[in-house]
Amino acid sequence: MMARIASATAVALGLLCARPPVPLSAQALRVPYQTFTLPNGLQVIVHEDHSVPVVAVNMWYHVGSSDEKPGRTGFAHLFEHIMFMGSQHVPTGEFDRLLEAAGADNNGSTSEDRTNYYEDGPANALPLMLYLDADRMGFLLPEMTAEKVDLQRGVVQNERRQSYENRPYGLAEENILERLYPANHPYHWPVIGSMADLQAASLEDVRQFFQKYYTPTNATLAIAGDITARDARQLVERYFGDIPRGPAVTRTPPPPVQVAGVVGAVLEDRVQLPRVYDAWHTVKAFSADDATLDVLANVLAGGRSSRLYRRLVYELQIATDVVAFQDGSRIDGKFEVYATARPGHDLGELQRAIDAELRKLADQAPTPREVERAQNTVEAQFLSRMERVGGFGGKADQLNFYNYFVGTPDYFQKDLERYARVTPAAVQR
Repeated sequence: MMARIASATAVALGLLCARPPVPLSAQALRVPYQTFTLPNGLQVIVHEDHSVPVVAVNMWYHVGSSDEKPGRTGFAHLFEHIMFMGSQHVPTGEFDRLLEAAGADNNGSTSEDRTNYYEDGPANALPLMLYLDADRMGFLLPEMTAEKVDLQRGVVQNERRQSYENRPYGLAEENILERLYPANHPYHWPVIGSMADLQAASLEDVRQFFQKYYTPTNATLAIAGDITARDARQLVERYFGDIPRGPAVTRTPPPPVQVAGVVGAVLEDRVQLPRVYDAWHTVKAFSADDATLDVLANVLAGGRSSRLYRRLVYELQIATDVVAFQDGSRIDGKFEVYATARPGHDLGELQRAIDAELRKLADQAPTPREVERAQNTVEAQFLSRMERVGGFGGKADQLNFYNYFVGTPDYFQKDLERYARVTPAAVQR
């Protein structure tokens, strides 16, 4: 497969043009909420939804792989696993057992910017869910042992083998990050970290990581569902109120990324079909051009009628698939296009066809219909997330997401309006 990194071009970036917003939905998207902060610094967001007797608990710790240092990568994801290994009052295995007995489920995830844990269940299980989250926030260290760290280290290393080393095309994204971001940039390495760094992680390293980042002052708790704000506050104060505040977390912005021209690389892997990757350094989430780039990705490869899919898969029949996406994160962003070659076709042929379509888009703006289709796709995704209170991307998770990235939980309608303002001319530029 072949990867090509380039600095952002006029095709990939566009400026928003002023015009009245397109009404993406007939009704404004509002998620009413109340928020309060405990004396120890824990911020709490409560959204009441009494449509069904369920409740979602969503905890965001403001720590991800971007908070790691070279030589100490993979800690944030490793710690996500350790958080399920038992705390002082909840022995190993009891966390899941108690939730299952109450009819609730749970999960966690780690990104460059945050670590997220959630529990979803019947409304009467809320005290249990909050108790479990509070115990591992306040009382995990006494039960943390070298044996637990070693066990989860092995689990994460095996996950890396399955998702990276032994997975077709699995090493492509890691190689793109290494070439797109300099070695001292916090997005230079993948969330899962390197095998060597995971192997070198000691019990003391993990303890220090917990003490610095897993504190009330570095977390936000969102509760959504069949609960009143008053009852939620009483429960949160009961279970979290006595946990020590913890140190303030300070972050130094990284230096600007500078990609000098086009950087190419050819990687050999055990794959049946070659694949070409193009990546551009772009903009962080919610900056001026972020939504425009999302629309551009949809115009290029958002479905079978999109430009690259139609040209490469249907007309030329040189590719089996084409994908494009804007990946804006808290401090930076990248735009990617990749395509897998059909048997008998090579990477050069794919690259020339992709370049030709990008030039066409630079020369002539997409049609209003193409842009409207992308906007409709965004609206459908928003409405889908609004249908549930819990899980990844549900209302509790979205409240946390907006709160951390833009500073206010209720950003749903304004987020939609970003896409409504995108014009064909903006996508072209």
